[in-house]
Amino acid sequence: MTSKDRKSLVREYVAAFNRGDVEGVCRCFAPNAVVYGVLGWGGVAKARPIWEQLVNCFQMKLQIESIAAEEEIVAVRYTERGKFVRSYQGVEPTGKPYEMVAVEWFEIEDGGIARRWGARDSATMFRQMGIPLT
Repeated sequence: MTSKDRKSLVREYVAAFNRGDVEGVCRCFAPNAVVYGVLGWGGVAKARPIWEQLVNCFQMKLQIESIAAEEEIVAVRYTERGKFVRSYQGVEPTGKPYEMVAVEWFEIEDGGIARRWGARDSATMFRQMGIPLT
């Protein structure tokens, strides 16, 4: 894959999130992919319920602000936006929006995302939406 192809794969991942298409997000990953995030790490099967919560509870949308690729690596800086619309871990929705900067780092192998690291300030997100920090 070229750098352009790797960036296109990551853009496909972002587009799937923005459509609320968690199955489409999962298809972007290699079979033995590992996903690292603020809630831990594991395979796509472990990450999927977290992604479903982000889409369903918070209407998460990603806007790519910058994207860079070198060899098998793609790095992305986003503006992430959403709104608390469904119950999350026993907390009723407030209807409040959030906006923050998020970054993700991808390693692409054999046409799929093999590893993904995500960093976002969940405390800021929760404060903006009125979710108690515990």
